[in-house]
Amino acid sequence: MELLECRLEIEDLDSFVAEIGEIGDRHDVTIQAFDSRYVADRHHLERAVELADRAIERGENVARDRAVEILLYAAGRRQIDRALEMGVGEGDNRAVVLVDGDTDDAEAAALADLEELDAFVEREPTLESRDEETLCDFFEITDAERGVTDAPLSALVGERVALLEVEK
Repeated sequence: MELLECRLEIEDLDSFVAEIGEIGDRHDVTIQAFDSRYVADRHHLERAVELADRAIERGENVARDRAVEILLYAAGRRQIDRALEMGVGEGDNRAVVLVDGDTDDAEAAALADLEELDAFVEREPTLESRDEETLCDFFEITDAERGVTDAPLSALVGERVALLEVEK
């Protein structure tokens, strides 16, 4: 799995989604773009990929598309319309683009193509700082919950991702 941290300027979301889908198909990789405000850390997305792949292998997936299934797990939700809030939207986005394939070569080739997309304005670190309030609101992590554990916020988000398996 490769992550491209960047700022995106998206004029037409449907066209952007179609374009990254075509690139993914060309290179036999899955590409999913996330609003970085909703990503706790790299492990958050690694776990979402792992659980989405397991659901697909077991025939328990909700979405037909692997990228959407990964989005569902990353968001900790079974409803696609609620999970989409974690995705990018039209306008300026601080984003994390996930590229995952069977080989490192495929991922590298897809990342090279992504750099050429008009939608990418510039690469910049987007996971270095996070808005804890946004993460807590989105993943419904309460102050009381945070107060009874020494676990970092990223671990609590990871728990929400893993709980999706139990809630099916």
